[in-house]
Amino acid sequence: MKTIGLIGGMSWESTITYYQVINTVIKEKLGGLHSSKCILYSVDFQEIEECQSSGNWEKSAKILSDAAINLQDAGANFIVICTNTMHKVAHKIQQNISIPLLHIANVTADELKEKKIKKVALLGTKYTMEQDFYKNIIINSGIEVLIPNEEERSIVNNTIFNELCLGIVSKSSKKSFLSIIDKLVNQGAEGVILGCTEIGLLIQQNDTSVPLFDTTLIHATQAALDSIVDDIN
Repeated sequence: MKTIGLIGGMSWESTITYYQVINTVIKEKLGGLHSSKCILYSVDFQEIEECQSSGNWEKSAKILSDAAINLQDAGANFIVICTNTMHKVAHKIQQNISIPLLHIANVTADELKEKKIKKVALLGTKYTMEQDFYKNIIINSGIEVLIPNEEERSIVNNTIFNELCLGIVSKSSKKSFLSIIDKLVNQGAEGVILGCTEIGLLIQQNDTSVPLFDTTLIHATQAALDSIVDDIN
């Protein structure tokens, strides 16, 4: 079994889901008492968020690259960044290590193509929704990406940072998110990317009839499968 190097803490609430999903998938695939071989490097999210809000992506890339190097030195066979937004600096992290980095947008795009989605809505932090580092990977896979309007993007972003990252799950926020999703579906969205690892804490598939693509679940599941591929082939 390969050892997964997890860069977590962004936020730690969603990192818990990664650990749980990875171990659940491995237990289901291998049976018995099998569990994941993984190493977790959890960063201080306050420091990362300050880099985001100030636009200091170089500093955040250095922090996460150092984490990845430490995981590699500790024996990790590949890296998983347990967040969507910080994949903005994934290429810089990859340049500093010699082991693969499993990119969250790539595995999400694969899932969308498998489900034959041609037009998808994207919810996430303002960085993920508005900048191209994430959207372009989906678009280059032949899938059109819709995002909420400016006011709705602020609602989504503020809910992520001021509630979900603090472990607060609000009924009013769920109602707002579902309203935003309905508007995007009316614009032609055939599915919705939950493109922030915390959104799955608020919205689940049983809340809506439109297919949801929870990037946390997709990413963590693929990490688990990649770690046991040698055992099941």
